[in-house]
Amino acid sequence: QVQLVESGGGLVQAGGSLRLSCAASGRIFSDYHMGWFRQAPGKEREFVASISRSGHSTYYADSVKGRFTISRDNAKNTVYLQMNSLKPEDTATYYCAARLESSWFDYWGQGTQVTVSS
Repeated sequence: QVQLVESGGGLVQAGGSLRLSCAASGRIFSDYHMGWFRQAPGKEREFVASISRSGHSTYYADSVKGRFTISRDNAKNTVYLQMNSLKPEDTATYYCAARLESSWFDYWGQGTQVTVSS
């Protein structure tokens, strides 16, 4: 089983940037596809971005495409989410998640809060 710990959230003005990090431990990090999700108050959790085990393939929600970049460093057991041109609607708790091949995201971090002020 893999354990995930997010960091890097905070308060930023609209148009600003933040970089989230998610440190993994417990299992071989490169065995896992990684993803970022977010949940705003009163809304369902939604997919933000994901990255393949090797880092060669990435996927994004339309709402963040061109503004957010997901990356990973398998040597450091860490996945990142670089968020640029932030908007107030990006305000949410951001969660890191991991999945093995042929499964859904079964492993989740505790979340980190991102607040974008207008």
